Amino acid sequence: MKPRILILPGWQNSGPAHWQSRWEALHGDERVEQADWQRPLRGDWMARLDAVLRDDAQARPAVLVAHSLGCHLVAAWAAHSQLVARVQAALLVAPPDPEQADFPLDLHNWRVPLRQRLPFRATLVASSDDSYCTLERAGGFASDWGASLVLAGARGHLNGESGLGDWPEGRALLEALLDER
Repeated sequence: MKPRILILPGWQNSGPAHWQSRWEALHGDERVEQADWQRPLRGDWMARLDAVLRDDAQARPAVLVAHSLGCHLVAAWAAHSQLVARVQAALLVAPPDPEQADFPLDLHNWRVPLRQRLPFRATLVASSDDSYCTLERAGGFASDWGASLVLAGARGHLNGESGLGDWPEGRALLEALLDER
């Protein structure tokens, strides 16, 4: 059975120039919509991901494609959900460092990241000049989560402002995760 590709944007959602939005339009990937993109509550975001997985009548396997705060959603959700067996893998792109001094106040309930090993395959993609997370911290998240680390070079926060377009390199990483079934 072909897995669902679930798009998990970060804080403030992903705009039209973001590779996640482009993948949704190009490939039919499914965005997990949140009730509040501006003041996200971790528990609410986790409950929404659970609901999306639970409400799939066919109980298809899923692959999570997370950007920024969406990466921390995956880690927090995986630590508490009864539905982790429905997830085959995760592509985690540009996780921010919630313990950074300048982490936004609106994200206060994300300040303590969950760092346990994920119960499914994962690849973490990090940029060497991401202002939201040092490469060292990104490597620490990858290690803690049991994810393979892929270095994207100096590409900023790997978002719409990074000029990635359809980001074929990222899609190739996703395809590699799908091929590992």
